[in-house]
Amino acid sequence: MSWGFWIVVGIVAAAVVWLISIYNALVARRNRFKNAFAQIDVQLKRRYDLIPNLVETAKGYIKHERGTLEAVIAARNGAQSANQRAAADPADAEAMKHMAAAEAGLSGALGRLFALFEAYPDLKANQTMMQLSEELTSTENKISFARQAYNDAVMSYNTGIESFPDNFVAGFGGFKEATLLESTESPEERKPVKVSFS
Repeated sequence: MSWGFWIVVGIVAAAVVWLISIYNALVARRNRFKNAFAQIDVQLKRRYDLIPNLVETAKGYIKHERGTLEAVIAARNGAQSANQRAAADPADAEAMKHMAAAEAGLSGALGRLFALFEAYPDLKANQTMMQLSEELTSTENKISFARQAYNDAVMSYNTGIESFPDNFVAGFGGFKEATLLESTESPEERKPVKVSFS
């Protein structure tokens, strides 16, 4: 066999190895953003678990504000359902948008609940309520950091599938653009939820 044949075989082998390495790098980036979403999911579940305890503690103090309490539970259930759908496939853009909207609704309902707490000094001084408030604040901070890590991983993944020559491999490999978690709130709603009872 001639040298020309071996040169062609070497070029083809190098091209195959190169394409495989691009594909594997894209898979690794996709797995990173899915793992980052799993971290958000863990914190959101913690938040969902805290909310019924918060509402139950508040019930004894603000009985005539039942509508607000029910709105919080309804928003929590809606957000939990949307999160389950998004967790099943973090690459589903529609599910991610629905989850972001549901989370914004929950944040708004919690904000109204905490604003209402200000009118009840006995509730603000309740030890259980203060502990739940601290846990919720800590969880909200962890959710914020997890969302930032998720968005960083999505940005890296999306850049990879849009960059040349990776975009060719991405097209053939079925890699689709992932959705960033962006706020769906208006500037007024973006103000942080106050959960301090000091």
